[in-house]
Amino acid sequence: MSSNTGNIVTALVTGAIVGAGVGILYAPDKGTKTRKKIKKSAVKAKNDLADTISNAKNEFHKTAEAKKIEFEEKLEDTLSTMSYKADDIIVALERKLEDLREKNAQLQK
Repeated sequence: MSSNTGNIVTALVTGAIVGAGVGILYAPDKGTKTRKKIKKSAVKAKNDLADTISNAKNEFHKTAEAKKIEFEEKLEDTLSTMSYKADDIIVALERKLEDLREKNAQLQK
């Protein structure tokens, strides 16, 4: 879930809580009914917020896992490329060493 989506959801939940609270406080009901409505709204808001947090957490875990897999693949590709380059360097160095041995052998004669 992107940061903007999280902010929008948080704003919507907060707006719903405030709106429900104001609506209940101005409703022409008895105090016990009003308190029950407030409690019910608070529980609903708590559940909505818990769901939003849970969804955001799940999205974060999915994104983190995808990035981990992507990183591991790139690392494996890089290590593989480095291995081939190292082999090429070793072959070139072995050729150079053989050339130097031949030159040294000629100089020794």
